[in-house]
Amino acid sequence: MEGKKKTITKWLYWFLFAVAVIVVYKTLDNFQDIGNWIKELLDVLMPFLIGILIAYLLYIPCRKIENLYQKIKVKFIQKRARGLSVFTVYTILLVLIVISFTFLIPVISNSIIDLVNNFQGYYNDTINGYASLPDDSILKNEAILEIINNIQNIDFKQYINLEKIADYAKGAISFATKIFDFFVAVIVSVYLLLQRREILEFFKRLARAVLKEKSYKHLGKYFDRSNSIFFNFIAGQFIDGIVVGILTSIGMSILGVKYAVLLGFMIGLFNMIPYFGAIIAVTIAALITLLTGGLGQAIAMLIVVIILQQIDANIINPKIIGTSLKISPLLVIFGVTIGGAYFGVWGMFLAVPIAAILKLIVTEYVEYKIRLKGGDSLLN
Repeated sequence: MEGKKKTITKWLYWFLFAVAVIVVYKTLDNFQDIGNWIKELLDVLMPFLIGILIAYLLYIPCRKIENLYQKIKVKFIQKRARGLSVFTVYTILLVLIVISFTFLIPVISNSIIDLVNNFQGYYNDTINGYASLPDDSILKNEAILEIINNIQNIDFKQYINLEKIADYAKGAISFATKIFDFFVAVIVSVYLLLQRREILEFFKRLARAVLKEKSYKHLGKYFDRSNSIFFNFIAGQFIDGIVVGILTSIGMSILGVKYAVLLGFMIGLFNMIPYFGAIIAVTIAALITLLTGGLGQAIAMLIVVIILQQIDANIINPKIIGTSLKISPLLVIFGVTIGGAYFGVWGMFLAVPIAAILKLIVTEYVEYKIRLKGGDSLLN
């Protein structure tokens, strides 16, 4: 009887192994179809995913405003504190969007159109000024001449014109065809914020039911700390980018730099990408200022922007983001490089909090192993 059971178990094992091989083969054989199915599924779920992202970004503001409403000694307000907090946050967000589209977006779009239309004239003026320099000028060398020739060969209108801008906007947003998805995402985010405690409590109970108590506690600890790192970084970088953009725009406007708002907005946006973003944005801004205002104005702009960048790096950014991301510059550069290589701009932006979370997990794992061996921790 025992031998018969072993034989059945053996054949059952080989049968399951054969089934697994067939499943893997059919999966690889229909990989393109599976990929298309996953893509279609993500397209269907995209409004819900965007809604989750919106709710995630607005969670902390809603929670803080809800606490303020609960402190008001009026029962009607206290009972409806959560709903009022969501309404308040979305009202503020709507006002900011309206202000942006009324004042900021037209200025930026007009600056882009004007820059593209007049670029050739700016370039010709710069070339004439460069040609009038003495032959023994330090600026007249092969490297600069090569850069000038490369810029001359670039057809900017091929990449930046009204038709291309419209195409980019349609490709990025697809506003005309995705308007329904946008409203679905907003509605999903509102419901998530209104029922956030119930949703979080459900997932906590689910995790506790599935996992062992020790694993549940570890998961809760890592989830809370990872969530704090992610939110502090994303919200902090966004606010910091706005502050840098405003300060840079004001500084450039005082210097009389043309397209000051456009360049300041660009620097603030790129500043959200650690290290590389600021270098790329400032380089582009310096080249545009050189073309539109000359060498003197470009140097003055660089000095002002570098000073503002140092103020941001040493005072503003640490105050906004805090000390939650204590990782070395080398790890940041490594993470941004890998993230950008494989996942583009989003990879560069999210590389830092992901690197911080991985560092947290690895560090605690090493500490745990050292404690098991009874040795003193080498990591301080």
